[in-house]
Amino acid sequence: MSQPVPPPPPGNPFAQGGAPEPYPMAPPPAPVRDNVGLGLLAALVTGLVAGGIYGAVIGGIEREIGWAAVGVGFLVGLAAGKVGGRNPVLPVASAVLSLGAVYLGQLVGIAVLGAKELNVSATDLFLEEFGLLTEAWNEGKDAMTFLFFALAAFAAFSAAKKAAR
Repeated sequence: MSQPVPPPPPGNPFAQGGAPEPYPMAPPPAPVRDNVGLGLLAALVTGLVAGGIYGAVIGGIEREIGWAAVGVGFLVGLAAGKVGGRNPVLPVASAVLSLGAVYLGQLVGIAVLGAKELNVSATDLFLEEFGLLTEAWNEGKDAMTFLFFALAAFAAFSAAKKAAR
C-alpha cells in the first residue's frame, strides 16, 4: 500500500523550523459610546427629517400609514442608540422625540393637503398659519392618531435599546 503523502519524520516536528509563531494579539475592544448629548442631537435631527418625510407621504397619498409612523420612531431610536450608546436616558428621550416627529409629520401632511386645496405653498401655509393647522389636527384626530403615536414611541424605545448593544 502506498501513501499519497509521506509520513512526518519521527521525533520533534519543530526541530527543522523551530517553534511556531505565536498567535497575533487580539484587537483592542471597541470604544464605548456614551455620549448622551450627541445621541440626543442625532435623534432630534433624525426626527425632524423623518417627520418631514412622513408628512410628505401623508400629503402625497392623502392618508396616514401606521407603518410609516413606526418607521419614524424606529429611525429616531436607531440614531439615538447608535450615536449615543447605552445611556438609559436615550430610549426614553427617543420615544418622546418620536412623538414630536410623528406630530410634526401629521402637521406637514395637513399643510400639504391644505396647500393642494387652496393653491398655495405648503411651506407658507405651515409657517404662516400654524394655528390653523393645529386646529385642523385637533378636529381630525381619532383613536388611530394616538395608536400611531404609541407605535412610534414603542419603536423608538426598542430601537434605541437594541442599537446601543
